[in-house]
Formats: sequence, structure tokens, C-alpha cells
Amino acid sequence: MLVVAFTWGDLWRLALAVFLLAVGLSFAYLLVRLAGTVARLSAFIRGAEESVLPVIGKVGGSVDRVNGQLDKVDRITDSAVDAADSVDTAVRAVSLAITRPVQKVSGFAAGVSYGAADFKVRRDWRHAVQAGKEAAARRETDLADELREVGP
Repeated sequence: MLVVAFTWGDLWRLALAVFLLAVGLSFAYLLVRLAGTVARLSAFIRGAEESVLPVIGKVGGSVDRVNGQLDKVDRITDSAVDAADSVDTAVRAVSLAITRPVQKVSGFAAGVSYGAADFKVRRDWRHAVQAGKEAAARRETDLADELREVGP
């Protein structure tokens, strides 16, 4: 008869073997689950990539079209500014061309008026002419000052 001796050391080794087997099986189960999660994550990323890239392409096209429209608006505003500058130049030229004759006519009218009034009061032709010239000069100066205050 064969007697098998089973000692506490053998029991300890058996318990350790069962524990390591359980840990190994748990670790293998964890790795299988982790592999499934990584596969799902990979599929999600691939699907997101497939759906996001066309959207990015469309957004890029939209941005290009908006930039084209902004370039057109920029050209329009540049044209409007150029037109406004041209109108401003034309108005200034006309204003300068008209201002001096208007000053002279206004001065002449004031001179004649003051000269006639002075002649009527004093009956002196030289004094009336001098008063008319002074009144004309004053009126031209006053008109020039008024135009400078109103102008640019």
C-alpha cells in the first residue's frame, strides 16, 4: 500500500496554484474584454473619420466661397471709395471755380450799394467810389471767411 503524505507545505503550494490559476484566468478575461473595447473604439474612430472628413471638406469649400464673396465686396467698397473721392475732387474743383466769381459779384454788388448810398448822402463822387471799394473788399473777405468755416 502506498501512503501519500500530504503536508501543510503541499497545501500551501496547492492553494497558491489555484490562486495563480484564478488570477491568470481573470487576467485573460480582462484582456479579452479590453480587446473588444479597443476594437469598438477603433471602429468608432474609423466611422468618425469617415463622416468628419467630408464635413471638413465641405466647410473648406464654404470658407473658400465666402472668401471669394468677401474679395468681391472688397472690390466694390474700393470702387465706392474711389467714386466718392472722384466726386469729392469734382465738387472741390467746381466749388473753387465758382467761389471766386461769386465773391467778386457779391463784392461788386455790396460796393455799388454802399457807393450809391454814400453818394446819395454826401454827394461826393470820390468818397462814394472809395466807400464802395472798401465795402466790396469787406464783403469779399467776409464771404471768404464764411466759406472757409463751412468748407473742409
